[in-house]
Amino acid sequence: MVWDREKYLSHCMFDYTGDEMFTEIFGLLIGLDKEWAAQGANADEIDLSAFNWDRTLSTGCPVNLSAVTGIETKVLEDNSEYIIQSDRMGRKTKLVKQVATIPLPLDYPVKDFDDWLKIKHWYEFNESRIDTVALEQTAKLREQGYLVHVWMPGGFDEPRQLLGEEALCIACYDQPELIEDILQTITSMVLKTLERVVDVVKIDVLEVHDDMAGKSGPLFGPVQADRFMKPYYSKVWEFLSQNGCTLFSQDSDGNMNPIIENLLDCGINYMYPCEPGSGMDIVEIRKKYGNRVCLKGGIDKYILRGSKEDIRRELEYKICDITKGGGTVFALDHRIPNGVPIENYRYYVKLGKELLGK
Repeated sequence: MVWDREKYLSHCMFDYTGDEMFTEIFGLLIGLDKEWAAQGANADEIDLSAFNWDRTLSTGCPVNLSAVTGIETKVLEDNSEYIIQSDRMGRKTKLVKQVATIPLPLDYPVKDFDDWLKIKHWYEFNESRIDTVALEQTAKLREQGYLVHVWMPGGFDEPRQLLGEEALCIACYDQPELIEDILQTITSMVLKTLERVVDVVKIDVLEVHDDMAGKSGPLFGPVQADRFMKPYYSKVWEFLSQNGCTLFSQDSDGNMNPIIENLLDCGINYMYPCEPGSGMDIVEIRKKYGNRVCLKGGIDKYILRGSKEDIRRELEYKICDITKGGGTVFALDHRIPNGVPIENYRYYVKLGKELLGK
């Protein structure tokens, strides 16, 4: 089913629309297409179109809020196993072809404040960040029922892209003024850009990607979330929410439970993919936070490797009175993993739709 912006936003804000949303967020992990083809899956099943997933009419806002570096990506080495590149941030990266979709940086451009000052101009505002012609078209699409979303750099993720995870965590203690200046600079650029955008089109969803946690918890704790992320997120969200924005969505894998309250205080009201394997239980989160946060994902992807009884048990637990009725976008918590038989996936889709009355 195709949802328009009004219905989707109502659903995410806990208004029961008469329908539940059941979808696939990320698709197949590398290599699963070959496994399914060998098991007799047809092309429509492999590209998932056969399953008629719920989806929303949506369009991105034609602005560039990322680092504008002027650096071209260059391939340094390419063989059957991996690709070594110099990326747009000047980092040397490695992508292992058979198992990964995201290259791993091998070095980073910022080690101290002096390094940051050399590249700070990457995050300056200028009018070229906005495609004014496309912005007019975006406004027309919104009038036609399209959801308008805009991405901005993550309060954890962007400093991590500049320093690396380990150096960022150490900098919280050794160089806090560096992290603060990075995020203050980004805040200023984002606000100056969006101030011009909202005069032409209202934004429905503000999105950030942070991927800041593992099974044991997030790499920023409550103190770091409040000190570094909150000033940035709160200022942008206050501006956008006053100009008609409804959802502030954060994408992060891992166990985010220790800082959910802090993130809600930043304005975030939509979280995904809610990985059960890391302790993110959408039933328990809903019990604790009620309608303060919409949840997407939350169905254990690894259950699909088990028996049909395992799949039924998982779905009957997650699809319940507490999670239904608005505020939940039911989906697997990440890509469909290797080793999932196509027959199990077919069963998962069929049973999920039955339990949701679809």
